[in-house]
Amino acid sequence: MKIALIQFAPVFGDLQSTIESLKVLFFRAKEADLVVLPELANSGYNFDSKEEAFELSETVKDSVFLDFIQESCLQYNFTVATGFSEKDGDQLYNSAVLMNATGLVGTYRKLHLFMNEKNIFEKGNLGLPVFIVDDVKIGILVCFDWMFPEVWRKLALQGVDLILHPSNLVLPYAQSVIPSYALVNRIFIATANRIGTEKELSFTGQSVIVNPKGEVIAKADKLEQILFVDIDPELARDKMITKNNDVFKDRRTDIYE
Repeated sequence: MKIALIQFAPVFGDLQSTIESLKVLFFRAKEADLVVLPELANSGYNFDSKEEAFELSETVKDSVFLDFIQESCLQYNFTVATGFSEKDGDQLYNSAVLMNATGLVGTYRKLHLFMNEKNIFEKGNLGLPVFIVDDVKIGILVCFDWMFPEVWRKLALQGVDLILHPSNLVLPYAQSVIPSYALVNRIFIATANRIGTEKELSFTGQSVIVNPKGEVIAKADKLEQILFVDIDPELARDKMITKNNDVFKDRRTDIYE
């Protein structure tokens, strides 16, 4: 599978400008099988209020942004994972959506809300679903989910080969933990962070793709950039860290769950 991880700056509150930027970036990423965008790519991040966020959000079933994503999937024959400010009735969710040429593959709603997100979004209520794209088992987490090792391990125990991680990271050290999660779970991780500044927040870029040995195989700087990596999912299915040690079977579940 060829992954293209797009690091860019969505234009806050200006969906059409964001779409115009993505048209250029998608053309550059057209050789990929799977494209990953940052968190809240349809809206921007730093809302002043829940009312503002609601105005800038869309539903999964009626979305100019997701229609554009699907059209791009059809045009280039790839699958896209994107952060999405999701309206559902009178509730808002910080979601990630997986789309292909036929439409919606699935949705993940962020479980762990960061700072002012707690005043805007509901906690995710869809659990930790696993999706299959081109025979690759994929899980999705969003941004501050990085802080909680339980979700990485649970997805790994469900058999994922790859975790996609759309992000709007602002803490300067968050990316440093990604290789460790890849190593201890023997999986690939693709963290698509954004760049730019919104009001008082500056985003740190440095998107990263890591292999099951915890090795960084691609890393961005703090500019607009596309990372391309070919991954072999079979590497994530081998949980032997030595000839005598299976990292999952060796767990002492009699002591800890």
